[in-house]
Amino acid sequence: MEKRTVGVIGATGMVGQRFLTLLDHHPYFQVTALAASARSAGKTYREAVGDRWKMKTPMPEAFADMVVIDAANIEEMKKHCSFVFCAVDMKKEDIRALEEAYAKAEIPVVSNNSAHRWTPDVPMVIPEINDAHLEVIAAQRQRLGTKRGFIAVKPNCSIQSYVPALTALLEFEPYEVVATTYQAISGAGKTFREWPEMIDNVIPFIGGEEEKSEQEPLRVWGKVENGQIVKAAAPLITTQCIRVPVTDGHTAAVFVKFRKKPTKEQILVAWKNYSGKPQSLGLPHAPAQFITYFEEENRPQAALDRDIYGGMGVSVGRLREDAVYDWKFVGLSHNTLRGAAGGAVLIAELLHREGYFD
Repeated sequence: MEKRTVGVIGATGMVGQRFLTLLDHHPYFQVTALAASARSAGKTYREAVGDRWKMKTPMPEAFADMVVIDAANIEEMKKHCSFVFCAVDMKKEDIRALEEAYAKAEIPVVSNNSAHRWTPDVPMVIPEINDAHLEVIAAQRQRLGTKRGFIAVKPNCSIQSYVPALTALLEFEPYEVVATTYQAISGAGKTFREWPEMIDNVIPFIGGEEEKSEQEPLRVWGKVENGQIVKAAAPLITTQCIRVPVTDGHTAAVFVKFRKKPTKEQILVAWKNYSGKPQSLGLPHAPAQFITYFEEENRPQAALDRDIYGGMGVSVGRLREDAVYDWKFVGLSHNTLRGAAGGAVLIAELLHREGYFD
């Protein structure tokens, strides 16, 4: 099968690097263009990254000598690729304009950025949960005046540590949720070498994160109505988001009230049996088990469990009845795999199999 050509915009950053490790030898996609800021354009990828390679595995040789293109040069990118992943570090309004310009040039965009998460006709997708939202692309294309071009985005990395577990329990009507997330430094695009202030430290604030954590789940659980996504009205979610000295892996401590309180057995069965379109289609980056429950009292742990199913699975543990809420549990997801580049690659795999790139 001939592979679909793809470009990575923002290829020199941490998420861009993660994209390349995931796309090296991908069965559906071949990376044929790398783009970054004007200061990196014209250099080889190895030169542009320099000593800023942040992955644990070496830079894939297939990309090291590729010449980086200016991300603003859309016509040049169009010569080399049929769609793009986007993970740029720019002002939100500039990202919004850049992604829309690519879409209008008939280059579909699968974005890791937050700029279009609340654009009414842009699907924000966790593939196992709301793949039906992709149908809004037809309305988006009509607005943009495109035949192929569109934008699809993935949600905030932190919500993937608890939204899958809650989604599996929606039949029991959760109506109030308290979640505290303990977020790894890679969520800020940093390593300990670059951010020594995080060693032996906890910072109780991450700008903009709490609003995302409270509102984005409602959009994921929303419905497509009249060519746009209308967010769900419930449950009410309140959060605190804390930066902790962990390299990768976002942990969430979650408390839930239900209108139809389930038993512990019902919850565990719901988590074990929950799966979605990626599993039924056998997509390359789909975890065989979307939600894994650990019986041990001290699990899940970031160091032990973030890489489950290649970092694409979600881990849950410590399910207990609560004195104030009905139930409480701890969730964990890998923030740069399931929560960032891996989640976007899984969206692209789904778009590819469902024919949206054609």
